[in-house]
Amino acid sequence: MPSIEFSHEQQKLMIEIVQDAIASKLELQSKNEPIDYDSISKLSWLNKPAATFVTLSINGELRGCIGTLEARRSLLKDLQRNAVNAAFYDSRFEPVSVSEFESLSIHISVLTALVELSVSSEKQLLGCLRPRIDGLIIEERGHRATFLPQVWQQLPTAKVFLQRLKLKAGLPVDYWSDNMRFFIYQVVDVVDQDVEKHSRK
Repeated sequence: MPSIEFSHEQQKLMIEIVQDAIASKLELQSKNEPIDYDSISKLSWLNKPAATFVTLSINGELRGCIGTLEARRSLLKDLQRNAVNAAFYDSRFEPVSVSEFESLSIHISVLTALVELSVSSEKQLLGCLRPRIDGLIIEERGHRATFLPQVWQQLPTAKVFLQRLKLKAGLPVDYWSDNMRFFIYQVVDVVDQDVEKHSRK
């Protein structure tokens, strides 16, 4: 399981950073007290390299999801970059509007380091995957795609999970090549608790 852990206060700040990045792009005030970036930029945990995905939804419907697979920026900068990209540059959706801002639900996934799998057949690969635990990346001659562990909720079997991921990468569902590369990772999930409370009422 992931060794990364965040306290309740750290998770709250991460959500606020994402909200603030989106609000700034919309030229709105954030939902929260102004963030003192001079202070938080000195926090060691926010300065550590991290790979994150930011997922936005409204009333349970996906509104944008963009992320990073490898840690190349600080956690702070990665959250800011992916917040803006998910809200405004996910090609599947129109940019988030001012009227939608207050309804956005935020889900942050912080990825563990990638681990490459050494497998010689699809059967062997399927046997390595742990539903609801592992995210998977496939690479093949310029094709690359990933599914976060949350996708297991919609695709609960390893075979269907892999088939849909191949399609996402632009490959046929029955495609196999000895040149294919596979990487697994896990995530630590950070969810907008205020939205969760409202959804349970």
